[in-house]
Amino acid sequence: MNKMMLKAGVFALSVISASVLAKVSPEEAQRLGNDLTPVGAEMAGNADGSIPAWTGGYSVDATGEVPERPADPYADDEILFTITSANLAEHKDMLSPGQVAMFEKYPEYKMHIYPTRRTAAYPQEVYDVVKKNALNAELVAGGNGLDNFDKHVPFPIPTSGIEVIWNHITRYRGGAVTRLVNQFPVLQNGNFVPVLLRESLVFPEYMASGREAADDNILFYFLQEVLAPARMTGTVLLVHETINQVKEGRRAWLYNAGQRRVRRAPNVAYDGPGTASDGLRTSDGLDMYNGAPDKYNWELVGKREMYIGYNNYKLMDTELSYDDIINAGHMNQDYVRYEKHRVWEVKATLKEGERHQYAVRHMFIDEDTWTASVIDHYDDRGSLWRVAEAYNTQFYYHDTPWMAAEALYDLTSGRYIVLGLANEESEYMDFDIEPRRSDFTTSALRRMGIR
Repeated sequence: MNKMMLKAGVFALSVISASVLAKVSPEEAQRLGNDLTPVGAEMAGNADGSIPAWTGGYSVDATGEVPERPADPYADDEILFTITSANLAEHKDMLSPGQVAMFEKYPEYKMHIYPTRRTAAYPQEVYDVVKKNALNAELVAGGNGLDNFDKHVPFPIPTSGIEVIWNHITRYRGGAVTRLVNQFPVLQNGNFVPVLLRESLVFPEYMASGREAADDNILFYFLQEVLAPARMTGTVLLVHETINQVKEGRRAWLYNAGQRRVRRAPNVAYDGPGTASDGLRTSDGLDMYNGAPDKYNWELVGKREMYIGYNNYKLMDTELSYDDIINAGHMNQDYVRYEKHRVWEVKATLKEGERHQYAVRHMFIDEDTWTASVIDHYDDRGSLWRVAEAYNTQFYYHDTPWMAAEALYDLTSGRYIVLGLANEESEYMDFDIEPRRSDFTTSALRRMGIR
């Protein structure tokens, strides 16, 4: 009994400690916009100048109709050098173990390194919200929920791994956006059948009516409709993502075209299968990582410099076909741009008694955008299994950092999956939608399935 009471006391103290450490003092918060960027990155460049100072990011005020695909503002940048299997040893300290493993599995693999451009920029309202969160946001329920939190990035000056992960989960992605993109489960020989998806991501504050009492514990609404191939058409997923996921877990519903009915979808979480992913992606692997963090212990390893995908405007080029980009084993690396950036390093280890197909997730989160940009996944034997990369891009007409695509490579099977490409589509990203709450109900789900 005494041992049980001691364990309970230690747990309670750890929860209280995490909550207290989450928010910072007014003096510490003043660093935002001074030596730290308004979202918490180091303002200064690095010692040798290979990472420049952040000077506001890249933003364009446009008049008239804004193109859905921003042109590449750095098309004239020359490659600084290319990492290959021949010179890999010189650059290993700037790569994750998973990135190194890609060279070991594929001798022809390469990474083109370009000048670093710190393009991340946000609307002023986001900067104001982040500073308020620094003073007020707290972890609750052992780190599995948030309190006194507003919209985006609760912990711009983090002191723990779980705080960094919450910053990734809640980061700004335009507030309300609809996109038409493809998902490519790629076979070992390079063959693929594109899965065309229409996805909407909306935070309640950006609804036409604004946040209401019914949204009290809602982080965002997510709607995903399968448009092709024909055998999958009509499948629709609706998710209400919660803020305090212990108080109330994720709400998810699925419309199955074959059954012509809406049903709750409790498997749309953790290592449940990702939509139309052919077993290559878990539900919590979408957006690199999403969902409740309660299955893992999150260790903040520190901060380091690293080569990650950045300013990947080439991957949005409509002059390229999907066959140009998708190769056997991996994407065509001639169209992928890597830059040196500072990242937060977080190691997630499965808690004792919990189950998940990934026993360890080793994460590298970009400091300027809070995007998990590389994640190495390990199985329950401790073997490196899969490596994920985000190909970050600044949608500069909308002051929104997001991804041109994300890929997850299976080092065992030689298969991989890519999500986010729309090179052959007439539509792409629409940041100017005016969503209604009624668009994200089970009734709306039924209507979408019937039409």
